[in-house]
Amino acid sequence: MKKIISTEKVSEVVGPYSQAVEAGGFVFLSGQIPLKVDGTIIDGDIKDQTKQVLDNIGEILNASGLNYENVAKVTVYLSDMSDFREMNEVYIKYFKKDFPARSTIQVSELPKEVGIEMDVIAAKE
Repeated sequence: MKKIISTEKVSEVVGPYSQAVEAGGFVFLSGQIPLKVDGTIIDGDIKDQTKQVLDNIGEILNASGLNYENVAKVTVYLSDMSDFREMNEVYIKYFKKDFPARSTIQVSELPKEVGIEMDVIAAKE
């Protein structure tokens, strides 16, 4: 069985998907972009955008009873790979030890023309 996870502490989804789904001992978070809870895009550089994305991820993890230490895999989508260093400076403030596996991919375009999107898989057990 799967369980749908959602929280009002992040922006509502804007399509046919869930904020997160728990299944098979894992929680799968949908891609998060730098949206404030009211649905507006964070106005700032890649560091500000990365912080908002990771804050959103944290809220969804909390809604599922987890935290950043439970994250097993992160996928980072950047619209410009030259933002990698700045993204990483923020990322390391959230993941401090026993880092999750990670892939970073440059994409040609992200929703709402943001600079970053991330999705994660977290382990419940």
